[in-house]
Amino acid sequence: MAKRKTPKTVDLKPQAEKITEDQLTRVQALIKATNQGRNELGSIEMQKHNILHEIDQIQAEIAKFQKELQSEYGTSDLNIATGELTYKKEDEQVNS
Repeated sequence: MAKRKTPKTVDLKPQAEKITEDQLTRVQALIKATNQGRNELGSIEMQKHNILHEIDQIQAEIAKFQKELQSEYGTSDLNIATGELTYKKEDEQVNS
């Protein structure tokens, strides 16, 4: 093996043990902002879950009410703006 012709370079710059106070403050602020964003996102997801649950309950109530209308009037097909019921004509066939 050949001998090294140039001597090894020695880094005379001392290694830092800590970052500066400004750098520490900056990194702490960035981490805090990230954590706050994640907490807010979790809160929004919980709200979303609750709203979806409420919608499911409302849809179940709608289905129950449609059955009541079907039982009372023979149809649950109605215009929600006017309240008019629509009955299928005898010659109309239901696709099955």
